[in-house]
Amino acid sequence: MKSRRKINRSVIVIITSFVLFMAGACHKGEKSYTYETAVVKKGSIINTITATGTVQADTTVMIGTQVSGVIKKIHVDFNSHVRKGQLLAELDKTPLQTQVQQAQASLDDSKSEVEFQTATYERYKALLGKKLVAQADYDQVKYSHDKARANLKTAQAGYDKALVNLGYASIYSPIVGVVLNRAVDQGQTVAASFSTPNLFTIGNDLTQMQVQANVDEADIGQIKKEQPVSFTVDAYPNEVFKGSVRQLRLQPVVTSNVVTYTVIVNAPNPDLKLMPGMTANITVLVQKIDSVMTIPGKALRFTPDAAFLADYLKNNPMGQRQGQGGTGRPGATEGTAGTGTGTATGTATGTATGTAATTTPPTTTPAGTGGNAAAGTGQPNTNQSQRPDRAAGQGNAGDFQGGGQTGKKPVIVWVKTGDKVHRTRIVTGAIDGSNVEIKWGLKEGDEVILSMNLAGKASTTTAAATTTSPFMPTRPPQGGRGR
Repeated sequence: MKSRRKINRSVIVIITSFVLFMAGACHKGEKSYTYETAVVKKGSIINTITATGTVQADTTVMIGTQVSGVIKKIHVDFNSHVRKGQLLAELDKTPLQTQVQQAQASLDDSKSEVEFQTATYERYKALLGKKLVAQADYDQVKYSHDKARANLKTAQAGYDKALVNLGYASIYSPIVGVVLNRAVDQGQTVAASFSTPNLFTIGNDLTQMQVQANVDEADIGQIKKEQPVSFTVDAYPNEVFKGSVRQLRLQPVVTSNVVTYTVIVNAPNPDLKLMPGMTANITVLVQKIDSVMTIPGKALRFTPDAAFLADYLKNNPMGQRQGQGGTGRPGATEGTAGTGTGTATGTATGTATGTAATTTPPTTTPAGTGGNAAAGTGQPNTNQSQRPDRAAGQGNAGDFQGGGQTGKKPVIVWVKTGDKVHRTRIVTGAIDGSNVEIKWGLKEGDEVILSMNLAGKASTTTAAATTTSPFMPTRPPQGGRGR
């Protein structure tokens, strides 16, 4: 009797252990996932271009002199406000006045010579008519008369030139503005023999400045006139200045094989905070779309792991996945994990590798026709001629740079609805680098999956990372020695 009780107890212990082992094995085979999601919401797509440039006056004039001499007097200084025609400086006029006197003497001499030669010519002309002088003598007198008149014109031109050079000794401002630079001092000698020396630099109205920005050739195609521009300068790092694109210059600037183009930006400066020569960091607003449905671009690059995808494909047979997601309606999906339902209006199929055939929203095709599933049956259509070609019509479910940028090819995102996860085709529009515009396929409030992890896996990895460092030496193991 006792031995039978012992046998029964042993059997019960064995059965209990087996049940616990099988339960643990079954529990171990089930995988639990955690998801990082984002909510579809209305927002703005903003694309900008950045560049650097230099703040300059709207018009800058460098003033020189056309005659050589000694600076006798300077009437302006740095930052002086000048008006048009105002006297800026004077050169020593003594040498120039001497040249004028010499030219005047030559002119008077030429006039006297012309008077004498004219009288002689008239006399010989009368004598020639009476046959009292030879023709050769008359020709000689006529030649002398014409030469005297030519010499008079030369003397007159020399005199006029001397007067002009005398006028160049007084330097005037050609515009209204501010003296930005004065390059000479009183008493300094300037020589204008080979090139015009620069004496002053004058900028016009400094309340209206400009920025000459160097835009890379990869971005110049997006720059248009009148686009809004914001920029900052190092002198006022917390202040943003506003402007607009005024001009795109066609002449390229090549520096170390890098091609840039000059873009002129209007820069109002009512407070006179901007100064010529400041470095400006500009931002050109090339595109702004408000109040559109957006999701993070990370959602387009997400692809589940192989185990999850295999389980998803197992729970969603091909016929059910073919019957969904191609209707062109917002929110159309390819199937839901854990469910076996499907519609019959699909026009594209998913594949076992996580890719899906692309499609455009139909306009005239009736629901349930022209697709890869029989209407209302959820069964695959065996007519191979109606199946879209994979190479021509399928897009990668995680392709962020694919048709999503142009808005012409649908792409795949994974949507979480409660505890269910399913694939959904969407058509994207503009992209700003972080967010994507949704043309159709999702509605506001939907949750798109950005990443997934096995439950507890990430925390374990994080804990291990915090306790070990590859830069720290490994401590040798401690413990009792084997004896």
